[in-house]
Amino acid sequence: MTSFFEGLPETEASSLHGFAGNRIERRSEKRDDSAVAAALADPAARLYLFQGDKAVLRTGGGDPTYTSVECETLGADGAATILLGWTGTGPRLAVTLPDNAILDESAYRSIDLRSLAVEGGIDGAELGALAQARSLCHWHLRHGFCAVCGSPTAMKIGGYRRDCPACGAEHFPRTDPVVIMLAIDGDRALLGRQARFAPGMYSCLAGFVEPGETIEDAVRRETQEEAGIRIGRVRYHSSQPWPFPSSLMIGCHAEAITSEVVRDEVELEACRWFDRDEVRSMIDGTHPDGFKTPPPIAIASHIIRAWADSG
Repeated sequence: MTSFFEGLPETEASSLHGFAGNRIERRSEKRDDSAVAAALADPAARLYLFQGDKAVLRTGGGDPTYTSVECETLGADGAATILLGWTGTGPRLAVTLPDNAILDESAYRSIDLRSLAVEGGIDGAELGALAQARSLCHWHLRHGFCAVCGSPTAMKIGGYRRDCPACGAEHFPRTDPVVIMLAIDGDRALLGRQARFAPGMYSCLAGFVEPGETIEDAVRRETQEEAGIRIGRVRYHSSQPWPFPSSLMIGCHAEAITSEVVRDEVELEACRWFDRDEVRSMIDGTHPDGFKTPPPIAIASHIIRAWADSG
């Protein structure tokens, strides 16, 4: 009998994206209030270290993790340590340095994950783990007080919950779903650019999924709002964890059923149709006007390339 899953590629498209290589076993059933202490007691435990929203790395490169003693020496608060999970070589955790911590710039550097991914000096598994760590650390830095009553909250179950001792409310880390889509009209695709983009770069349109909305409807709504294009059928392509601060990019191809572009002048600096050959030249870096697509760390690069290579 034919398998229900026959025809799917052996390699998931999502696994090819930046920040998607995380191999930490989360073991959520093992998280309790003693999990961090137990993990730190393991001599093989290693931590990812942050200063604000930036990862702290050794200037000479190499292993991006630290021992708990190294983190404490640099000023980290052990009570704020988050348990990410386990690898084949031991527990993996994360902690953020206080704002007043001073690093020896000859030995350490702080770098945002986007720049780190573009550099390409960290392998996919470590980059994915850093994305998990950064998202959780960012959430804790900004959710120290109860959204219900305003009282200070306490970290629980290894850092995956904060409890309010005053009113009993429980707070959990959030991941925000974002649709990112390439509208297609025959042999043309719709690309836009925001003012903050690098010069000449065009990308897919994107927007947050709203409450009570399907992925498909979010694709339709965002495309119409930003470009005035109505969408018919929607096909999922892949997803990408995007730790800025904690989103899940849901990549789709969308069938355009209208073609007149009415650009949202607040959201987009430019938006237009590009034919397939023009998009290919943008991917290859040979476009005569210097137009280009996003770098390979971004899911948009793969969504665009999948369409460009299909015809």
